[in-house]
Amino acid sequence: MSRDCLAPQAPAPPGFALPEGACDSHTHVFGPYARYPLAEDRSYTPPENDGAALLRQLDAMGLARCVIVTASAYGADNRAMLEALALAPDRLRGVAVLSAGVAEAELDRLTEAGVRGVRVNLFRRDGHQVYRNGMGLAVLQTLAPRLRARGWHLQAWLHAPDLPELWPALSACEMTVVIDHMGRMSTARGVDDPGFALLCRLVADGAAWTKISGADRLTVAGAPYDDVDPFAAALIAANPERLVWGSDWPHINYFGGTTECGVPSDGDLLRALRRWTDDGTLRRILADNPAALYGFP
Repeated sequence: MSRDCLAPQAPAPPGFALPEGACDSHTHVFGPYARYPLAEDRSYTPPENDGAALLRQLDAMGLARCVIVTASAYGADNRAMLEALALAPDRLRGVAVLSAGVAEAELDRLTEAGVRGVRVNLFRRDGHQVYRNGMGLAVLQTLAPRLRARGWHLQAWLHAPDLPELWPALSACEMTVVIDHMGRMSTARGVDDPGFALLCRLVADGAAWTKISGADRLTVAGAPYDDVDPFAAALIAANPERLVWGSDWPHINYFGGTTECGVPSDGDLLRALRRWTDDGTLRRILADNPAALYGFP
């Protein structure tokens, strides 16, 4: 059964100047539900936050650019993301979820709209898929030649401890690979976890990118996410030219109740990034790298 997610916090700017062209490389949009209903088979139910709400969030935070990722609650329905992209084509890029039978004309339409990648959902705990819907390896392997021809990259939502098992199949697609949220590591596992160590090596070699994001998902201690510092430091030391940052706004899968964490502040998440970086590295992660990866003008 799907659970209702909490709403995001009101925008809270971080209190420092962001570099010109700063990009939030991981957001989602939901709705309007009257036009774009969620999939019946889904793991969570977020409140509506459409493209107009996203642009208000970006403006309030001082972010110039943004990447919208189709969320698993929509399955392979990219329409809400596409409507949002059309609101500000120069500021926004997309990452889609696809079905095996997607037509050439649809791939061309997505590319023209600003989609630059496809997301595969491989996130498991104890061998079990965490989120229903999403795109698996079989569909990816079928579509990879057609996506390569359009210059798309592969965004992989996975648990870093599973990366040694998954990497051969991902690399065989011969696409640029971007690992979500530092491999969704729990800080309790430590930076010596073999999967996280492999992620660092792949980033160091330029074989993969990762989103140095999701501190609220990795932390055991909570804000200001000091326990995430060693993981961020390891990735920055490996190769700052293969890192981008994202907020994960509007922060799905936070629910009411006394035993669960509250919805994170985007200001807190940006202040963590500022703590991890010097000025040059901050500019590279927030502006230069996403411009190259997502093809912003």
